[in-house]
Amino acid sequence: MDIKKLAPRQGKDCYRIGDSDDVVVMMNLGTFPSGKVTSENHGLIVICTEGMAQFEYDGQEIKLHKNDLFLYWAHSIASNFMSSSDFNCRQIWFSRGQMWDINMYGVKSLADLTYLKNHPLVHLTDDDMSLLDSYFQLACRRFSDHSPVIYKDIARSLTGTILLEILAMLRRDKTDANKENTSASNPKEDSTNTSSLHKQLLAEKFMTLVEQSDGRIRRVEEFAKQLNTTPKYLSTLLKETLARRPSIIINLFTLKAIERRLRFTDMTMQEIANDLNFPNASFFGKYVKERLGMTPLEYRRKYQTNNVE
Repeated sequence: MDIKKLAPRQGKDCYRIGDSDDVVVMMNLGTFPSGKVTSENHGLIVICTEGMAQFEYDGQEIKLHKNDLFLYWAHSIASNFMSSSDFNCRQIWFSRGQMWDINMYGVKSLADLTYLKNHPLVHLTDDDMSLLDSYFQLACRRFSDHSPVIYKDIARSLTGTILLEILAMLRRDKTDANKENTSASNPKEDSTNTSSLHKQLLAEKFMTLVEQSDGRIRRVEEFAKQLNTTPKYLSTLLKETLARRPSIIINLFTLKAIERRLRFTDMTMQEIANDLNFPNASFFGKYVKERLGMTPLEYRRKYQTNNVE
């Protein structure tokens, strides 16, 4: 069965900055997609406000009830959607660029990525829901008001704040879960836990090495060598712990490095290509075009922070 590609919808109850899909806030769910779906360019936060729904997410069965928050990572596959007749939710779609803006992978620890990928669902308290409701109402208001000269910057900053609030809620859940696991440890499970911990630590070390390379290393074999393992084992490990191939993770951080240089520096295309160990500027340009859908110069013109809109 073909995998359909998801994108933020248009229309009523959808709020975006101008005509951009970088950040989209939706107050009400439309219809559920059929078949298998994925999103290559966006992460997605879903907050259930009424009813219930269930679906498969990278092999996990997810059940959403009222006050549940679900975090979808780009490139994941969702399928087999079902919902009650009264199901409703709010959504925030955010592009990779917006995610990098708040440094979602590095605010605290890259270890969070492993946990959040394997535990994408959290139940929110009534206070959490009240806080997020206030944020959503404010976001819709600011996204709709184009009168301030810098309204786009205000809207992006507000979205970043909302994402950070949600990240804090997810991490709070992680801290609570770790405390419960520590107090309820079972000696019979030590062997399994040790193996699981080893895999998690290796995955975290891989993530750290990829981030430290800052886009300059792009071959899985080189990271496997640094970790004293084989590319095949590393690939199997990451698919098990993060449901990701190492090449996808490397590509994400390479694009982060490229986008940061295009947006926040005045480096020429040749200088960026040299800095990131591309063979030449032409190869670099093709790499960016294939993955971002625009040339490096087009990307810089669109997103560079000193542009006046």
